Amino acid sequence: MRLKPAPSRRHILLGAAGLAAAAFGGPAAFRALAHGHGLATRTRAGLAFGTVAALTVAGPDSLALDAALSDGFAAIREVEAAASLLRPDSALSRLNRQGRLDAAPADLTTMLGFALDLAARTGGAFDPTVQPLWPLWAEASARAARPDAAALQAAVARIGWRRVLLTPERIVMEPGTAVTLNALVQGYAADRVMAVLRARGIADAFVDTGEFGALGTHADGTPWTLGIADPRGAETLAGVIAPFAGFAATSGDYNMSFSPDHADHHIFDPATGHSPKGLSSVTVTAESGLLADGLSTACMVLGEARGRELMVGWPGCSARFVGKS
Repeated sequence: MRLKPAPSRRHILLGAAGLAAAAFGGPAAFRALAHGHGLATRTRAGLAFGTVAALTVAGPDSLALDAALSDGFAAIREVEAAASLLRPDSALSRLNRQGRLDAAPADLTTMLGFALDLAARTGGAFDPTVQPLWPLWAEASARAARPDAAALQAAVARIGWRRVLLTPERIVMEPGTAVTLNALVQGYAADRVMAVLRARGIADAFVDTGEFGALGTHADGTPWTLGIADPRGAETLAGVIAPFAGFAATSGDYNMSFSPDHADHHIFDPATGHSPKGLSSVTVTAESGLLADGLSTACMVLGEARGRELMVGWPGCSARFVGKS
């Protein structure tokens, strides 16, 4: 499954100008420029999860918008404190060092509980305990090589979602186990941000935490439209979601590749320790960012046929598959 330490995003928010807006490109690539219908628009960006997060809100009261953006970024910081592996002081980093965590924060237990459930439902194709593979592949990639077969086998032996026990009181892991929630954390952060924006009475918003959420419309009343760039060409669209509402997440072989041909990348099959070969990317739309993020990774590992079977279990979700080219 996916490890994304510092992902670049290949989504493009297409505003009222339509597909011409694709020229903006790049991380957090969206513009919210319209100010119709008496609504003000505010956008705020900042570093989060090793990339750029950006929030856009619209409404009649500029001060209320600024307060909502502050609340949104406060929610992001809470999620980072719970589960960012880029922070050695996060609750998840402490769990990996200690093998046990009492009174874990709710953000961590929510994500981990979802991860373990998804692991069970996918027969382990999605598995939050793949973290031991990351340093192995990163070190080998730095040498322009692949991991030694014996070392890879030893890392795979440490993987298994049943090695983690989650209770209301604590999280306990078997020795040698390490967890990553990088396949969920940005989608979950989009959920948290959207929840605090709604609590502030925001009816129109676009959230980019590395995964995406949209509420309402642009300030001029036109719907949000999300363009998905081709995995092999950042300026080429592989698809368009129009109108875009709810949440969307993409897993792809391009965010962190360990080989020039993208055959080895940051999404791992927990059973083998290697990357799945069938797909370049999967984009999932769902009622929550957590669900979209998790399903997109699971589908990358399962492949298109089994991924479509998995999606049947979540009515209202949809997936767009891009094969290897």
